[in-house]
Amino acid sequence: MELLQSLLNVLTSLLAFLVEVAQTLLPWAPLFAWIAFWLLAVNWLSLWPILFQRGGWIGVALLFCMVVLVWGVIAPPPDGVHHIMGLKVGNMTGKLAYTTALTFIAFLCGTAQLNGVGKSLIHFDEPALAEAHGDHGHDDHGGAHLAVHHDHH
Repeated sequence: MELLQSLLNVLTSLLAFLVEVAQTLLPWAPLFAWIAFWLLAVNWLSLWPILFQRGGWIGVALLFCMVVLVWGVIAPPPDGVHHIMGLKVGNMTGKLAYTTALTFIAFLCGTAQLNGVGKSLIHFDEPALAEAHGDHGHDDHGGAHLAVHHDHH
């Protein structure tokens, strides 16, 4: 009987431990999802040239500014200031700091992926250029050959 009671105590303690761990990690779930997305779901080998060779960084910068402004207006902190590392900063400054941190994490995930982190977990199927574009010729991009039917009765 003592063995059964001890086993029950161990299971109860294990359950309490798992609940505490879940309660500790659950508030961090959105950040874990953010990291998992930028590390595992984005093909940085294709995205990097678009961002830095074709001017895509301009769109990222404008989106960054929009996020800071909209987030600052929609969700001001309850007491009017953010508490970041012992400092009290205003609403927009706090949102700027958070958005900068999230953007930095995204680019850090990209750098990690480009350096081979998680290579066994990541596999992007890239179709060949001819397959992706289709072998249909290049003389009808303007749609000039579309037939227009008029009934003349």
